[in-house]
Amino acid sequence: SGRAHTDLMTHLEASPGQLRHGVDYVLHALLDFIVDGYVPIVEAIEEDVLNMEKHALDAFLSRQEVTRIFNLRRELMRFRRLLAPMEEVASRLEHHDLPCIDNDVRAYFRDVRDHIQRTEILVDGLREVLTSVFEISSLLEQQRQGVITRQLAAWAAILAVPTAVAGIYGMNFEHMPELKWEYGYYGVLAAIVVICGLLY
Repeated sequence: SGRAHTDLMTHLEASPGQLRHGVDYVLHALLDFIVDGYVPIVEAIEEDVLNMEKHALDAFLSRQEVTRIFNLRRELMRFRRLLAPMEEVASRLEHHDLPCIDNDVRAYFRDVRDHIQRTEILVDGLREVLTSVFEISSLLEQQRQGVITRQLAAWAAILAVPTAVAGIYGMNFEHMPELKWEYGYYGVLAAIVVICGLLY
């Protein structure tokens, strides 16, 4: 931690009644100081995650942003692994009958454990949000690709009809039956419309 312990010392020196409990109260104060340092870290990551979530809904994530998501997930997993031993320590100090721990101080260790558990819930929630951000981005990208594919298919279908007509009439045949019929062109167009209807 980059935080100075000056405030902790000042707080302890200002509470002589609590210090009378002995070294176990100082131990609680140190653990509480460490756990309180987790909150700004989680809040900073949460702010980053919420910005990513908003950006994922407004625009498509770049490769750099996707990499950032995976890096944040890795950091949160490492952070989660740090919380588990700290919770175990606080739980043992609260429940086990240790000679150096005063019964009156056990409630303080329970408070530390509660803070750790709340931090764990926040970390797990942030990991889930990161997962959903990535999934939302993937779904939006798939939807965009589907729209583009449908547009291309529609243009291909539209261009198929004039291409077919040009292909038929572009041939230099001298004897084409529909050229001699009064309604030949209409018959050809009707046949093309029927064929297109059968195809689509």
